[in-house]
Amino acid sequence: MQEISVGVIGTGFIGPVHVQALRRMPYVRVVALAEADEDTARQKAEMLGIGRHYGNWEAMLQQRDIDVVHVCSPNNLHALMAKKALLAGKHVVCEKPLAISAAEGRDLVETAGKSGLVNALHFNVRYYPLIRQLKTMVQKNEMGRIFSIHGSYLQDWLFYETDYNWRLESKMSGTSRAVADIGSHWMDLVEYVSGIRIVEVMADFATVHKLRKKPLRPVETYAGKILKPEDYADVEIDTEDYASMLFRFEKGEKGTLTVSQVSAGRKNRIYFELDGSRKSAAWDSEMPNQLWIGRRDGNNEILMKDPSLFYPEARSLVTLPGGHNEGFNDTLVQLFNECYRDIRAGKPSPTPPYPTFADGLREIRLCDSILESRGKQQWVAVPQ
Repeated sequence: MQEISVGVIGTGFIGPVHVQALRRMPYVRVVALAEADEDTARQKAEMLGIGRHYGNWEAMLQQRDIDVVHVCSPNNLHALMAKKALLAGKHVVCEKPLAISAAEGRDLVETAGKSGLVNALHFNVRYYPLIRQLKTMVQKNEMGRIFSIHGSYLQDWLFYETDYNWRLESKMSGTSRAVADIGSHWMDLVEYVSGIRIVEVMADFATVHKLRKKPLRPVETYAGKILKPEDYADVEIDTEDYASMLFRFEKGEKGTLTVSQVSAGRKNRIYFELDGSRKSAAWDSEMPNQLWIGRRDGNNEILMKDPSLFYPEARSLVTLPGGHNEGFNDTLVQLFNECYRDIRAGKPSPTPPYPTFADGLREIRLCDSILESRGKQQWVAVPQ
């Protein structure tokens, strides 16, 4: 079996999650880790049991034995790192957003196309088994004509004014936060499941905490302690905590979305509902192993994750028997399984089943249109 060697850039929350998922693939070996400085790279590599570390990510790209690079850095570095990895002859799996501007996104799509290398974007929510099942139900016309799609993506990790993270700084995360960070997952998900594209948007934003308190020292320094007022600096926030959006889809369908990172008690809840002329269906990421199916004339139904109940097109994403729950970590493995089939072949398939840089550019365009709508307070067409 051909062994594939991987280098990962970034060791925050998501980098180690990528490493753990990759280790579940028998022909993949994570051989190197890169961070912004040598000490952090060394500590994280030791913690994760990775043999090589680099305080300079560009040095890692020059290693000839590395076949694939996973970009798990802050948003503002994605485009630069992904492009240099492609130019170094590496296949690339990139965290979203692909870039923080459409110009960067277009350049990356073009670079990836010219390279002939596999390029994948980490829209992992597509890979819950019931999402693939619902997509197949739509394709087989079980739902009938879809006429509305509505839902939300709610979190509470930025609920307090003392909650702070680099994502709050627009120079690192981009000019949109809640919409670009979590709304992009929702929009990608509903377009993927429904097969219908958003063509116009109307948006309104709110920044609940216009001033936040940034710790003057690393939070870890205060483990187990209560921070005092003098331990913080007031920082103005120029990105949204909350957004509400109206959508028009390509065949006249309507939609709504609420995103919030200040909704107490909602830890990481993606919810959407498709309303069709035959049935409705709803999925909630906090209960990812069940799908609600609604009927006007008959009993409603809860479809549990069970490969024996699935269409063959969806069964391939199921690892465990019915009654054995699968979750977030499993979605990464399933996404990587699909894109690494192409990596083993040495090039992208004609119609990749996994999200690519083109899907990343699509989400940048959607977010840009939403920002424009918020500024103008009117409907804005989405470039297709």
